[in-house]
Parts: sequence; structure tokens; C-alpha cells
Amino acid sequence: MNGIKRGLVIDIDLNPTKGSETGKISPCIVVTNDIYNRIVPVLQVVPVTEWNEKKSKITTNIELEPTEENGLTKKSIADCLQTRPIDHRVRLIKIRGKLSSSIMRDIDYSLRLVYDI
Repeated sequence: MNGIKRGLVIDIDLNPTKGSETGKISPCIVVTNDIYNRIVPVLQVVPVTEWNEKKSKITTNIELEPTEENGLTKKSIADCLQTRPIDHRVRLIKIRGKLSSSIMRDIDYSLRLVYDI
């Protein structure tokens, strides 16, 4: 059993990438449910990127303030348009922290917009 849970902020090695994909070692948010997280090594994550004004105006991006609980060190953006599957066995670097349930609700709403569900 692994300790990966929905809502965790984890550092992931996102390389290699192509085109405009988010790359390098980046914090990401686990968005798959905990049943899958326990039994499947491939997780769906939302990359976290550096905050800027342009990104903050995109409807499906969620602003994240750094807190002790989430482990982020600067104001950031959860880029819900850039979700991607990762195999945590080979890409996980470390666990930073956990997002609040209110932020996860915002992310869920953005994912519903992105995927039209």
C-alpha cells in the first residue's frame, strides 16, 4: 500500500515533455480517488506552476497561497488544463503537504469545466 492520497501536493519529475507541457520537477496535486491511488501506480495530477497575473485570469486555474499545511513556498497556480497521468513509482520525488477541502472543491469545479462533465 502506498501513502498517496487525493489532495496531496507532491513533487513530481515531469520530464520528458513535448511542446507546451509543464515540465521539470514540479509540485502537483493528486486528483484521482483514493481507491485507485491504493491499487494503481498511475495517478492523475494537476501541475502547480508559478503565479503570474496572466495565468491568474484563466477561469480553470486555481490560485494557491503557500501554507504550512500544503508545503508550497510561494504563491502558485493549479493549472487544471494541464492534467496528466504519472507513474508515482518512477516520478515521485517527495510529498510536500495537503490542500484544504475548500481548495479541492475549487479544483474539482475547474476539472468539471475542463472536461465538460
